[in-house]
Amino acid sequence: MYIPHSEEETREILSLLGLNSVEELFSHIDPSLLNPPRDLPQPKSEEELRSYFRELADYNGKLICFAGAGSYDRIIPSAIWFLIERGEFLTAYTPYQAEASQGTLQAIFEYQTVIAELTGMEVANASMYDGASALAEAILMARAVKGKGKRVVLSSGINPLYREVVRTYLQGYGDEIVEIPYTQEGTTDLEVLEKSMKDGEAHALAVQYPNFFGYVEPLKEIGELARKYEVPFVVVADPVALSVLKPPGDFGADIVVGEGQQLGIPMNYGGPYVGFFATREKYVRKMPGRLVGLGEDIEGRRAFTLILQTREQHIRRERATSNICTNQNLMALANLIYVSLLGREGLKEVARQSLSKALYLKEKLLQLGFEEVFEGRHLWEFPLKVENALHIWNRTLGEGYMFGIQLERFYPELKDSLLIAVTEKRTREEMDGLAELLREYL
Repeated sequence: MYIPHSEEETREILSLLGLNSVEELFSHIDPSLLNPPRDLPQPKSEEELRSYFRELADYNGKLICFAGAGSYDRIIPSAIWFLIERGEFLTAYTPYQAEASQGTLQAIFEYQTVIAELTGMEVANASMYDGASALAEAILMARAVKGKGKRVVLSSGINPLYREVVRTYLQGYGDEIVEIPYTQEGTTDLEVLEKSMKDGEAHALAVQYPNFFGYVEPLKEIGELARKYEVPFVVVADPVALSVLKPPGDFGADIVVGEGQQLGIPMNYGGPYVGFFATREKYVRKMPGRLVGLGEDIEGRRAFTLILQTREQHIRRERATSNICTNQNLMALANLIYVSLLGREGLKEVARQSLSKALYLKEKLLQLGFEEVFEGRHLWEFPLKVENALHIWNRTLGEGYMFGIQLERFYPELKDSLLIAVTEKRTREEMDGLAELLREYL
């Protein structure tokens, strides 16, 4: 452990904290993280490293992915990465000087417009880090909007990793986090949800649409409960699903967030991704990040500029809405180009193909003996149960298939259940090949 302070400074700091040692200061951290394994592989030459990563890339390219859980293997038009790697986009930094950044500012403005239209909201910001942190920021914003209460209500149908990020963000606030169970329909239990808000202590309610299991939450009923008890309503939305589902704004959502990875960004081992964030105009000054607006210069010409930056870099820290200091501009640009290339009907076609292929594969798996976990309506992601699921998962992986994810990892009660995702990228031959392989195993 490297400590930058002198021994005298260290003793003084520990004394002020009422601690006896540096080890005690970091006692809350898992010991395995403080003492990582040191059996690292032998160093390689530059050429050996190139060869090693070529082999990895080749393996990943051959892996047929039926897993999702927040990161999806979709078709990405090659034009997207050709365009965003142009120097004027790739090397551009924060557009503080509007007169020198009109191209970047216009791209962000158009991105905001796309997100506002998809979500059915009135205003969207210039992107967030990722979907998980966007949800956490939304919970903090809802806290500010409500102005009172010490409870955050989260559906257990929200991505478990997102919920963990919310818990991390809320450390130090003293808020109670209540997670609402799911029903046999695979959606949030409305009866338990209502009980959690009756005493007026809830300052944020969040659900996912479709949820982590792929099922479509009853946003109409949930929105009505949120309004009844005056709790800010946060929805984590799938941007591709929003092309065929009614937008959360139609159901009274106050804040809509989500992950933009599906809109033209490769899976990339989990990043960099981009979070989107939209809200109602009346809450705009409580929104984190920054906002690009359209105005006129002194000669009456159209001009784009940063019009709202309620963050601690620009205003007094105690008045800032968040300490988020930047945006994922390049990834947001990829989202914009993706949606522009596909258009409204193209995005709908992506959703339609994903759903029809998911139903095709699901029917084949049910014929092989897999069982439904829930009874509700899902889109292109769904859980199925099968005996010895882990064994089957490992065997299919060895044959080049990423066959869903183990739900037991996140939901211990869902043993032997696999969460399977099918996108428009999957072909009939790939699905038939997987089914034949599973037929041999079963």
